[in-house]
Amino acid sequence: MSGPSERHLLVVDDDDRIRDLLKEYLARAGFRVSAAGDAATARRLVGRLTFDLLVVDVMMPGEDGLAFTRWLRAQPGGAGAAPILILTARGLPDERIEGLALGADDYLAKPFEPRELVLRIEAILRRSNRAQSAPPGPVRLGDCAFDPARGQLVRGAERVRLTEAEVSLLRQLAGTPNAPVDRLALAGRHAEAGGRAVDIQVTRLRRKIEADPASPRYLRTVRGVGYMLTPD
Repeated sequence: MSGPSERHLLVVDDDDRIRDLLKEYLARAGFRVSAAGDAATARRLVGRLTFDLLVVDVMMPGEDGLAFTRWLRAQPGGAGAAPILILTARGLPDERIEGLALGADDYLAKPFEPRELVLRIEAILRRSNRAQSAPPGPVRLGDCAFDPARGQLVRGAERVRLTEAEVSLLRQLAGTPNAPVDRLALAGRHAEAGGRAVDIQVTRLRRKIEADPASPRYLRTVRGVGYMLTPD
């Protein structure tokens, strides 16, 4: 596993004071850190550099953090799959829900303790590392096939785009096919949200996998427990 100093983070926040404080604190925690004061600058940096994770504030003038998250997830290759942690205003659950629905991997409400931010970043990166060492064994899901070793979902010859969080979720479920997995176990660092982040990710995955997402055949809900993957 790579050390923190080898992990490159991008902090996107229009508040100069907060951006500088986050950059300094994360650098002291051992990360390599770049910063952008708006989405346009962040786009240019993403086009030139590779980032292991992005910390994105929702409330920014012009293109806000949610619009930037949507844009990033539409990018090809590793850029579009880079983990995202969004910073939201406390008491605005719609921002958190929309951010997760757009493909963010976690959220943190302001004001927050810098140490909590570091812990959440480390947790996301650990999940990413575990995902990279997932066991082999593709599973058939109707017209789709998921390869846990590569973290790839294909439909026929066409690759289906997955976020890092979606890959991690599918790998966990594919590791115990035909057996239910507890929602909070799937949630990991989202446990404080009661597993709602997992529900959002499952909804997105069903749209990508199922012929009829409203009546799922492969990614099933197990009431009172969580979810279960039932491959062909």
